[in-house]
Amino acid sequence: MTNLIDWVTKTLMVLAAVLAFLLCFLVVGDVSGRVFFGSPIKGTTEVISLAIVTICFLQAGYAIRSGGMLNVDTVVVKLSPRLQSVFAVIGAFAGLFFFAFLCYGTLDGAVHAWTSNEFEGEGAMRVPVWPTRFVIVLGTGLAAICYLILMMQNLQRVIKGEAPVLSSSQH
Repeated sequence: MTNLIDWVTKTLMVLAAVLAFLLCFLVVGDVSGRVFFGSPIKGTTEVISLAIVTICFLQAGYAIRSGGMLNVDTVVVKLSPRLQSVFAVIGAFAGLFFFAFLCYGTLDGAVHAWTSNEFEGEGAMRVPVWPTRFVIVLGTGLAAICYLILMMQNLQRVIKGEAPVLSSSQH
């Protein structure tokens, strides 16, 4: 199961990187069109605003799996390995709860965006919102699963009295 989650999170991270790379060309084209021709690319603002959200949520699972999420351990490192693992379990549970809550809360909005054919922008360029809304659901659901795996790994560490796992992909 963890190998599949690792593969999915890495694939989504690469997809997000490709999307960010392609956005660079859109921005350069928009600025060039504005400067040299007095005409920016229509819909650039809408595409970029939705793409940035998409990029963030595509990378959330990988950030958790790789240990890239913020971890302030100034006090915790002074505790015993078992207590460090207890705090890691609490932190992973908080992440699980937060992302599961977001996933649940955004599902209705994604379905509504799909069924109502919701768009961002006016006039010549209208960008559909539903892909971004479903990426948020996917990203938060995957992040919750990653935190669940991390929590379970650290529960095992608590039982054994070992130091915590900092990322889900550590074994």
